[in-house]
Amino acid sequence: MSVRATMIAAAALCGLAAVPAHAKWVASWTAAPHAPLGTTGPFAAASYDNVTITQILRISEGGGQVRVRLSNRYGTAPLAIGAARVVQIDDAGREVAGTARNLTFGGAASAVIPRGAPFLSDAVAVNLPDLARVKVEIYLPKPTGPCTCHLTGVDELAVSPPGNFVGKPFEPVSRAQFRAFLAAVEVDSPDALGTIVAYGDSITDGVGATAGANRRWPDILADRLQAAGQEWAVANQAISGNRVLSPGMGESALSRFDEDVLSLPNVKYLIVFEGVNDLGNRFGPQRAPGGAGGGPGGLTLDQPQITVEEMIAGYQQIVARAHAQGIKVIGSPIGPYKGASYWTEEGEAARQRINDWIVNSGTFDAVVRLDTAFADPADPRAMRNGYHMGDFLHGSDAGLKAVGDSIDLTLFKP
Repeated sequence: MSVRATMIAAAALCGLAAVPAHAKWVASWTAAPHAPLGTTGPFAAASYDNVTITQILRISEGGGQVRVRLSNRYGTAPLAIGAARVVQIDDAGREVAGTARNLTFGGAASAVIPRGAPFLSDAVAVNLPDLARVKVEIYLPKPTGPCTCHLTGVDELAVSPPGNFVGKPFEPVSRAQFRAFLAAVEVDSPDALGTIVAYGDSITDGVGATAGANRRWPDILADRLQAAGQEWAVANQAISGNRVLSPGMGESALSRFDEDVLSLPNVKYLIVFEGVNDLGNRFGPQRAPGGAGGGPGGLTLDQPQITVEEMIAGYQQIVARAHAQGIKVIGSPIGPYKGASYWTEEGEAARQRINDWIVNSGTFDAVVRLDTAFADPADPRAMRNGYHMGDFLHGSDAGLKAVGDSIDLTLFKP
């Protein structure tokens, strides 16, 4: 028996998927982690001890092997993983027979994730179709401390009674809509064309979308690509409240770029739709208006006195760093937000200058007009009635669909 055949056989005995030479990994689903937003108030960071958490998600590109990326990026101590499992579910939430797989880490059923680190499971062989619904289960046997979470999950996280319920049914003691310690689901899809990353703030993250319905605009884009037979994975790496230049609601787009974009497998395109929070917090009448524009629940954010020129330099840095890795960058002008709590004429003037540069500078490989897809034809400075959730800032299902439908699929070339 050859050395390679011996390794494949050993992997099979350990319950691992043998990774073929042609493996082509893509980021089929992602949720960018961010630091805990304090220990009190409505957005206090969750912590867990001797419980099992389950999280529901939908992948974009299917494949024959799966691995899960966990994260302890902002943990204050090592994170113990007692057991983990992944399984496809149907539209009613029932497990699809034959798709359950226990996850391992270097062949072991448990793991300890160091402070500040991501941790990738071993690959497991399971055939998942495009746009499959998936449940990820994680048993957390020891106190986790405030979790490395993603605030806007827009799908269900369920917490068990005390104990290890991986692979077992349970009646949840609580439910939430955020992501805990779960950063990505990667698939090996030999026919995949690559990963497209959507990079932005809450408008991309899905605030305003119907929970559990996969109606964020990157979801709509994934639907359209699959319907057109274009095998792209779409990774949503937006963070609600995020800013291009300043931290607070997650690290700034510039700061988190290497980990949230460049670390993902096989990234070919990056769509950048971000900047409204920089402008709203800089020029608005208040510094923490909540939602996309600053800290939720009155969280105070530091806001430097940024300029239009500094914003442009920030976009230029993102493009340059992406191009250095062979990634093409598609930019969108900042969306309309007149009527939002932090809109001012001064901020609008800055938006117009930045948007003119985005459209006309030639810096981006292509430009998509997500701003005009949202805009009211009678007043393009504001979102169209019915296209926002009532705050003139975050998209409704209809608005997010219009944005997802507005993207020219011929931009994405193998």
